[in-house]
Amino acid sequence: MKKNRGAKVALAVLAVAGLALGTLSPANAATRSTVVIVDSNTFTSLNPSQPDHNLVLNGNVAYLSSMGFAYYNNKVDYVRNTAFGTYKITKRTASEFKVKYTVNKGVKWSDGTPITGVDLLLSHILSSNDYSIAAGLGDPASDTLQSFDSLGYNGAYNELIKDVSIASDRMSVVLTYKKFFPDWELYGPGPSPVHTLMALANGEKKLGTYPHNVALKSKFLTAYQSKDTATLKKIAKVWSDAYDITTVDSKTNPLLLVGNGPYLVSSIVKDQTVTMKLNPNYNSGPATSGIETVVFKTIPDSTAAAQALANKEVDVYEAIATADSVAALNKIGSAVNVDGFAISSYEHVEVRSGSAQGVKDKYTGPFAGYSQQAKDLRTAFLLAYPRQEIIDKIVKPVNPKAVVMNSLQYFPGETAYKKMVADSGAEKFTEGTQAQRTAAALALVKKYYPNAGTTGVKIKMLWGQPSNPRRAAEAALVKAEEAKAGFDVDITPTQGWSAFLEDNKYDVQFYAWSKTAVTQSGNYGSYKSTESQTGYENATVDEIVSSLETDVLTPAQIYAKYVAVEKILIADAVSIPIFQWPGVVAYNSDLKGMDPAPLSPTVLWNVWDWHF
Repeated sequence: MKKNRGAKVALAVLAVAGLALGTLSPANAATRSTVVIVDSNTFTSLNPSQPDHNLVLNGNVAYLSSMGFAYYNNKVDYVRNTAFGTYKITKRTASEFKVKYTVNKGVKWSDGTPITGVDLLLSHILSSNDYSIAAGLGDPASDTLQSFDSLGYNGAYNELIKDVSIASDRMSVVLTYKKFFPDWELYGPGPSPVHTLMALANGEKKLGTYPHNVALKSKFLTAYQSKDTATLKKIAKVWSDAYDITTVDSKTNPLLLVGNGPYLVSSIVKDQTVTMKLNPNYNSGPATSGIETVVFKTIPDSTAAAQALANKEVDVYEAIATADSVAALNKIGSAVNVDGFAISSYEHVEVRSGSAQGVKDKYTGPFAGYSQQAKDLRTAFLLAYPRQEIIDKIVKPVNPKAVVMNSLQYFPGETAYKKMVADSGAEKFTEGTQAQRTAAALALVKKYYPNAGTTGVKIKMLWGQPSNPRRAAEAALVKAEEAKAGFDVDITPTQGWSAFLEDNKYDVQFYAWSKTAVTQSGNYGSYKSTESQTGYENATVDEIVSSLETDVLTPAQIYAKYVAVEKILIADAVSIPIFQWPGVVAYNSDLKGMDPAPLSPTVLWNVWDWHF
């Protein structure tokens, strides 16, 4: 779920965007309590748990401003955060599985309001289809929009949850599931400041008093328990819309900025900086070590970002790595530490096959449906996708050992990777040379468009702004090679591209997935019919992924299901990976405590340990 450190969604979108730079105090200011972090993205929302705003920078800001029951460390261990609360299994039988979550007495929101079990209940609203339907908030599994625009629906939690009860002292909640399932810890409830949601729903514009906030929390509990549709719909509108702001200043409603993490948003300059200040009431997690201000500064050009680090305008660089930027980093000298690290993110391409759930208009482009023609055309597009050329010209200058990635689940170098590639049929997109694959693609296209060699089939591609040189170069290579296969690809970049992932005017899209959790279901949840942003529907895939989400399986059974899904996705030609992102972080050598992790939020996972 959203507030459980982003564990509900195992894959998050990696955005690429751009802007004009603003001014900022030098990172080497005398106080040395401010850390400035380069980001290549622009900020779009305080709520990354919505499909349109599930972006890395948004998630990073949310990570710093919220703390729940657990988080991942750099060893990919799921660490229980006992400063916030505790949880334990209270019952496990063949037909029932119970887990009790208890918030520690004394932990509080940034406005001083105590955090209680009532603040855990929004998680259920955001993840239970049955509750949404019963409360009159819509059916998340249907083609109609539900009141809460949440990523939490249609997963293992929804399939298995039976009941959520709150203790009489309101400090604990008990989740009752139909059965035990492997990833149960990742689906635990996380805190949300429900008193501020109630206040915002009432139209309030300032922080409330202690008695007022406690009363608002009780009203939320009443609305939750009685399934008060009118009140819950008001809250849903706030949750789904009010946090989508790109500027924060003295005029911003302070109710939107309440959190329980170590840092809180204090200001946002649109398309330039996000500034976060130490939360004076923070007691929900590990103690901080001296950093009082965290600034995310957007610099889309990676070489310019490296230069900013050299100039000590910024302290931490984890932007898109290019050959030029890495060379510039290595020239800076001892004032900067440059580290390579394993990063669980990969570039991939998805071809649209239909309309995503909730999208009213029907996709009618050349790739629509599951006829032989549609599959052949999608296959042709993926055959001609110049993955090796992208590796050779764009990725290898940064990572000479880079290879084309051929599994949606395993990274090259992982134990099961070669076996998966051999078993899944991935050779369909790797056999021969690129020239041979492109020629085969053209032959497929000409079966349905005889004049494709001279008049290409028009395809519109979705990708981020042109200010990122790596993405711009990638798009240009795609356009050139696909033209040889009979496709005329429109590679005009899209401002705010992530909001268009479900838009039917785009036939294909490329971007990166970044893993935020390790789950038994792996990387396949986004291909379920209820989750696919490109309208992909396959009942067998749905069944397999559901089993991976909810069943206790042996390693052999898990692998067999992974292979089965990849075989289907390859046969239907809906998506292929391109490359694993090279992980490069460079930072001020005076900054201590830096220890990057493979999972998102990578560098930021232990920000509380940072100090100069």
